[in-house]
Formats: sequence, C-alpha cells, structure tokens
Amino acid sequence: MTSKTKVYHVDPASPDDKIIREAARTLRQGGTVAFPTETVYGLGANALDQDAVSRIFEAKGRPSDNPLIVHISDSAQLDSFTAPCGELVQLLMDRFWPGPLTIVLPLKRASVSEHVTAGLDTVAVRMPAHPVALALITAAGCPVAAPSANSSGRPSPTEAAHVLDDLNGRIDAVIDGGSAGVGLESTVVEVEAGGIVRILRPGGITAEALRAAGAQVEYDIAAAPHDNGQERTPGSVELGAHEHPAAGIAPRSPGMKYAHYAPRGVMQLVQGGIDEVAAYIGKQSRNARAEGERTGVLAFHEHADRFDADHVLVIGSLGNLERAAQGLYAALRSFDDLGVSRIWAETCPEAGIGHALMNRLAKAAAQQIIRV
Repeated sequence: MTSKTKVYHVDPASPDDKIIREAARTLRQGGTVAFPTETVYGLGANALDQDAVSRIFEAKGRPSDNPLIVHISDSAQLDSFTAPCGELVQLLMDRFWPGPLTIVLPLKRASVSEHVTAGLDTVAVRMPAHPVALALITAAGCPVAAPSANSSGRPSPTEAAHVLDDLNGRIDAVIDGGSAGVGLESTVVEVEAGGIVRILRPGGITAEALRAAGAQVEYDIAAAPHDNGQERTPGSVELGAHEHPAAGIAPRSPGMKYAHYAPRGVMQLVQGGIDEVAAYIGKQSRNARAEGERTGVLAFHEHADRFDADHVLVIGSLGNLERAAQGLYAALRSFDDLGVSRIWAETCPEAGIGHALMNRLAKAAAQQIIRV
C-alpha cells in the first residue's frame, strides 16, 4: 500500500508530455497508475513484471483466478507475447483497433506475468482509443495490464474521483483525464475454429458491428442476451450463480463472473410492461420503507415519474442507450452515497449497446430478474 496516491490533471485530447513521462516512469519502476480509456478508467501495471501485476490484485482485492486485459499502443507489441494471428483476428484488429474491442489470443510461453493470464494459455489484449492511454503505454515502452480501477466487484469508475473513492492510498498515481466515453467495459471476443467470433463479454463494439465486418457471431453462456425469445413465467426470479459455469476454472476473460459491478444495496431488475413494472416496484418500495430501508429506482427518462421511492435516478433515455450506458456506473455509485439499501431497475431492449447495458445491470443485480 502506498502512503499517498498522486493525482495528475491532463487535457484528455492533448495530455502534457512531462506528466505522461513521469507516470510512465512509475509503471517502468513497478508501480501502479490509473488512467482514462474510452471505456472506463483502468489500473495499469507493467504486464511483464510479476510483482507489479501482483500490486493490481492487492489494491483491488481482485480474485487471482480472474485474468487481466493487456493494453498496447502498437500492434507490433503483440510479437513479444502472443502467437501469430490468423486472418480473421487481423481483420478485427484492422477494423476495430484502436477501440473498445478486446481479443483473446494464444499466449507465447514465458512472456507476460502468469498473474495476467490466471494460468491460462491465452491472453486478452486491446488497443484503447484514448489519447492519454495511448501516450502512456507508448511512453512506458511495455504492454500494460489494466483491469478497471475500482475495488473488486464495485461499479467501474468513469471518472478519476471514482478511482480515488475506492483506491486512494492503495495505488501510486491516477491521471485525471475527465469522464470516460463509452462508460462500459470493452467487448471481449475469442476467435474459434471455423471462423466463429464468440462474444465473452458484450461492450461498446456490438454484435451488429461485428457482423457488419463479416464475422459470424455467437455468444458465450455468460454473455448471451437475457431477452432470447424463450417463454418466461410472470413473477419468476432468475437467480444466477456467482461463479462462471465452469466451477474451479478461471474464466477465459474478465467480466465473465455473474455477480459484478454491484452497488452496496440489494438490487433487482424488473422486466415487463411499464404499468406492471411501476406497480410492482411501488409495492416493494413501500414495504421496504415500512421496514426502515432507504429505497431507490434506476429509471429511464420516459418512465421516471411513474416510480415511488426515496430516490429515483435517471440514467438516460430509452431512445439513447449510448448515453444511458455512460451514466450507469455513476448512478450505481450515487445510490451508495445516498445510503440506499434496496434498489430496483428498469430493463431495456438488448439491441446494440442495450445488450451490454443489460449485461452490466444483471451482474450488478447478481442476476436477480423479476418478470411481471
């Protein structure tokens, strides 16, 4: 644990070279630096340094079986730690890098820290599309392992203040480059035999975008849309496991655990027509308040006035789910600041970025979904 976390303030479009060089030196010397990306803030360490990577896990309280994403600023860096890529992988890199797409690649032996891969023979890699992140990685001269810069299990940080809320005094530095753009973590994919691109975690690069690039897309069970056309019994509760289905085996990428990104209060998703959803939440909220609980609802702009709770937080509009995604984690953290102990949330259509938004909502609720 460091005695004090140093905070650097930079222009996100044109970061100061001196600050970037100083932060990069911290990485080269085995330190930890949080920095903005276009998705969320990441907590970086030299991916080739075992002790440095260990400091990420220590600071976050992250389980050792959860692999990290390695961030690069130039595709040539892949040669030092991944096996040669096939044509489809190269197509994805050419189309979506820099950007919020992480690709799981075969690992070269004795390259990156084994803590990065959780003992797997693959490594997750992406090239972020953010001037600060790219400048920092380039100046560090090494691939940078970087999960989200939050305490493990908590909502991911989209501002430097969120990083400090969780990790102040536990990491060496944070570069404050303003708010993150997408607001949700990157899409993670793995290219399988036969040219199938399997989505392991939905994110800013949607299934529709991957298909438009010529990919044949399938979903891992942990990433499949909840609205999959199957008949559901009204009133049923879907309780997901808190582990990846392959118990005892490290997930193939970050973000595949079922419970994640969670506020401190107990959260539940409610799916159905707005009249039924509002009636259900209103009844549950009144009952909870009668028992002394402070209640909250995570709502979309179109329906916010329909809900009865101590705090109704609007994350955006159903007509602009990209903006809603940007506001999700900040809203979940606001519930914590307000002392809310019971939370209900609306659901949204799972087309486009809505799939990733629903994925994070379900994980924040530990897969508790009520259908009314």
